[in-house]
Amino acid sequence: MTERAADRMQWLLNGSVWCADLLRDAVRDYVVTHLGDPDASLVIDDTQAQKKGTKSVGVAFQHCGLTGDIRNCQTMVMLTYATQTGHAFIDRRLYLPEEWTADQQRRREAGVPEDVGFATKPELAITMLEQARAAHVPFSWVLADAGYGRDPQLRAWCHGQKVPYVFGVPVDLPIDGPPGRPRQPAVKRADDLLHYAKVRDQWERRSCGDGAKGTRGYDWTAFTVHVKNEQPAEDHEHWLVLRRSPHPNRRGKDGQLHREVAYFLVHAPENTPVSEIIFRAGGRWQVEEDNETNKQLAGFDQYQVRKWTPWHRHVTACMLATAFLAVQRATFPEPAAPEEARDQGKDQASVRSEATS
Repeated sequence: MTERAADRMQWLLNGSVWCADLLRDAVRDYVVTHLGDPDASLVIDDTQAQKKGTKSVGVAFQHCGLTGDIRNCQTMVMLTYATQTGHAFIDRRLYLPEEWTADQQRRREAGVPEDVGFATKPELAITMLEQARAAHVPFSWVLADAGYGRDPQLRAWCHGQKVPYVFGVPVDLPIDGPPGRPRQPAVKRADDLLHYAKVRDQWERRSCGDGAKGTRGYDWTAFTVHVKNEQPAEDHEHWLVLRRSPHPNRRGKDGQLHREVAYFLVHAPENTPVSEIIFRAGGRWQVEEDNETNKQLAGFDQYQVRKWTPWHRHVTACMLATAFLAVQRATFPEPAAPEEARDQGKDQASVRSEATS
């Protein structure tokens, strides 16, 4: 039945009595029950909802990943549970800028709980990781882009918990490397290793997974490194992995096209294969797919609520809807395309022929 007005939805989000955090925990348990895998990754990222005005909880002029510039928006930090069979959000946090946490009147009007103080986005991510550990969520790696990988507090948490990670990092990540010699620069930061990568020329073309436009192939090379003032966990080591685009795709200051190079800091058990690291580096895109799915199918960023409680109720309800879809896709995979079905039929016929010969 189609509702003529939004009154019932507004009542569900604003006036009814239920706990969004309990629903969040139920969504997490549902995802783990159906997709749980000790080899899973927890993937961190944030996304934004553009808003007008100043009343929506957490809204401020801040960086918007959707547009790549400063916009009036809300920022939510999301945690995806990703396995070979499927992936879905299992936790969320609303980022409150300091201008919000320091304004008591604004907090009261938006219904922000008194015990909620300012926390950086990496600190919100750590809180979600700690809750996942406390809930015995099975996983083996943590993945994030450079917005989180640059944070030493998040890296320190993973070292202390002996958790492997693949984090994007900025080019100026401090590294303790060779002091340098004639024609060989000292290694003090991540991008100093690009010179050595070009000199030794040991790039490997590998795929880090399938994307919307097919296989995502890049050139990769890796170095064991010592991060300045940081120690890996026992029996773990740090790697710096360089990923280079296969074709020139970025115009440099000289006006010429160059291959884009991205840097990843890896914390992993000793003797971890490079192929495993590359596979994990590609897995970070799953959280972006979850962001897109939630926005396109569940109205993740299309809400008309302003206060703290209804915001959490709306976002968590969207998580429930898309978690159900992820589990259904894993339980009932899409049938093979006609060409694939014919190939499978030929293979099965060949097996039967060999068995009867």
